[in-house]
Amino acid sequence: MLDLVFDDERTSASDFGARVQRAVGALRALGVSDGDVVALMLHNGPAALELMLACRWLGAAWCPVNWHFKADELGYILRDCQARLFVAEAPLLDELAAALAPGLQVLAAGREPSTRWPRWESLRDAAAPNTEPAHPPRGAMLYTSGTTGRPKGIKRAPATPEQAVRALARSRHVYGFEPGMRALLSAPLYHSAPNSYAIVAAQTEGAMLVLERRFDPERTLALIERHRLTHAYLVPTMYVRLLRLPDAVKKRHDLSSMRFVGSTGSPCAPEVKRAMIDWWGPVIHEAYGSSELGYMTRLDSREALARPGSAGRALPDVEIRILDEAGAEQAAGVPGLIYVRQRGIADFSYQGDDGARRAMDREGFLTMGDVGYLDRDGYLFIVDRKADMVISGGVNIYPAEIEQALLAMPGVDDCAVFGIPDAEYGEALAAAVQPRAGALPTVDEVKAWLRERLAGYKVPAVVTFHETLPREDTGKIFKRKLREPYWAGRARRV
Repeated sequence: MLDLVFDDERTSASDFGARVQRAVGALRALGVSDGDVVALMLHNGPAALELMLACRWLGAAWCPVNWHFKADELGYILRDCQARLFVAEAPLLDELAAALAPGLQVLAAGREPSTRWPRWESLRDAAAPNTEPAHPPRGAMLYTSGTTGRPKGIKRAPATPEQAVRALARSRHVYGFEPGMRALLSAPLYHSAPNSYAIVAAQTEGAMLVLERRFDPERTLALIERHRLTHAYLVPTMYVRLLRLPDAVKKRHDLSSMRFVGSTGSPCAPEVKRAMIDWWGPVIHEAYGSSELGYMTRLDSREALARPGSAGRALPDVEIRILDEAGAEQAAGVPGLIYVRQRGIADFSYQGDDGARRAMDREGFLTMGDVGYLDRDGYLFIVDRKADMVISGGVNIYPAEIEQALLAMPGVDDCAVFGIPDAEYGEALAAAVQPRAGALPTVDEVKAWLRERLAGYKVPAVVTFHETLPREDTGKIFKRKLREPYWAGRARRV
C-alpha cells in the first residue's frame, strides 16, 4: 500500500491500508462479492481510491462514472452495468436522483452531509477489518462509446496469477514506476489511464501518491518542488497549460527531482512534446493503448525527438500487425488497420454485445479500428482512428450520441458532429447542422439544447449551418469533406 497525500494531508501506508481493509469488510457486509459491479461517481479523493482497491480485493468490478453526466446518461450506465451498489457524492445524488432505480443500493460519500442516503464513511469506519484473502482481480468496468451512440461496458474476466503479474509489470514499464517513487496524479479517476495509474501505484513498494482534486498548472510545479516528486501522469492538454505559464513562474520552481512523466489517452503534438522536453528534460514518455486492449507501445523522449509523431515500439509480450481489409499484412510504411495480440491481459467482452467483441478479432489479433503503419524499425505511426471518434483533452467522445440528441431538436433536419484541431485539447467538437425548411435555429439555441441533455464537454465548440450536407453515394453524410478544411496543412491528423 502507498502513502497518500490529498488536500495537503498525508495518510501513511499502514493507515491507508487499514482503511482499505475496513472498506473490504464494509462492502462484503453490503453483499458485494466476486463478480459484482460497484458503480462509483466520485471526484478524485481517498474514498474513490479505497473503494476501487476494496472492489479489487473482493474480485468485484468497479465502474467509474463521469461526474459530468446528466441523469439519462447515468441511468443508462447503472442499468447496463447491473450495479449491485452505487456510491456517489451527496450533491450529485441530490441532482441525479431521477436516475436511481428502485431497489438499487445507494450510498453517499464525501464531506457534504446527506440525510437521504446512508454515508459510506460511517459504514466503512464501523466495519470489522477484512481477514480473508484476495480474490482474482477483475479490474474496472469501463464504458467506451460505440457507433450506436450508447456506451459499451468492458467486462473483463478474472485475471490468472500469470496475467496479473504480466499486467502489473507492463503497467510499471509504461508508467516508469519503481520502489520508493513519489508520484503525482491530478487527472480524473473516471478515465481509464488515471484509474490504472492509481491502482498500480498502490501496488508499488514504498510509493507515495499525491492525488489532486483537479489539475492546476502552477500548483503542479509547486507540488513537484515541495514533495520532490519523481513521477507524474500528465496528458497533452496539461502540457499545453503548463507551457502557457509565464516564464517567471516556470523559473520559480525546482523540477530537478522529476524522473518519469507518463502520458497516454491522446496523442501529443510533436512541437508540444519537444517544448516539454526542452523544459523538463528527457523525462517525457508517451504510450498508445486502449481500455479494451491495454497498452501496446511506449516512446521515450529520445525516440520522440528522433521520430516525431510516432507512438513508439511494441511493448514486451505485444505483437503488432498492420493489415488491409482483406487481412493481408502491409509492408513497412504502408498504412492499414492496427491489430494487436498480447499476453498478460485477461480477456474481455462488451456487456450485452459479444458480437462487437468478436468482430474485432482476426486469428487472435484484435483491432480497435485505428489506422497506422510501422516503419522499418518497428515504430508505430497512427494516421487515423476509428471513423468518427474524437479525443479531446484525453476524453473519448463519440459523435453519434451528440447527433442523436441534435436530431431530436425542433428545426434540425440532419447533422454531423466531428473533430477539429484545438491548440489546447488536441481536438474540439464541431457540428454541421442542416436546418429544416423554414427553420432558423441559432448557434446559442443549438448549444443550449445539447447542454440540457449531455455533459458539457460533449457540446460542440463550433456550430455551422448548411443548406445541404455532403453525402456519399450510399446517402451517408460525407464527414471527411466536412473535416478536411479544418485539418488542411496539418502534419498530424489525430
